[in-house]
Amino acid sequence: MMNKYLKLALCILLPLLIGGISGYASASSINIWYMGINKPFFNPPNYLFGPVWTMLYILMGISFYRILQSQNSDIKTKAIIIFCVQMFLNFCWSFLFFKFQLLGISFVEIILMWISIATMIYTFSKIDKTAAYLQIPYLLWVSFASVLNGAIWYLN
Repeated sequence: MMNKYLKLALCILLPLLIGGISGYASASSINIWYMGINKPFFNPPNYLFGPVWTMLYILMGISFYRILQSQNSDIKTKAIIIFCVQMFLNFCWSFLFFKFQLLGISFVEIILMWISIATMIYTFSKIDKTAAYLQIPYLLWVSFASVLNGAIWYLN
């Protein structure tokens, strides 16, 4: 029983850690560069991003845990790989957008992230419907973030 709780905790900690590292590395650019650029009218307040991403990372971890608990199969292996790919893209986006201010490249990258999340949801649904459903808020948020990224790129 303790092994399950430890595994769940590690699955939740993994996305939180990845998000925390990329957030920390790009925080100075958020407070300086991002504050001064043109943003669309629908840009949410900065204080909203931290809590939203924290909740999304927790949901990612719970979802990933559910997949890891499933029977070993080729589809499970594929699901784990897709999860890792989308986490890598998630990690890189903050650097591209905030740290290096590559708005166009970060827009292309976030579209790739969106595709990987949609693929992950589809793959997870073949294994565990709840794990797939837990990723829907993430897909919705990245959909919004994609539009926001595109609008900021256009405005600047």
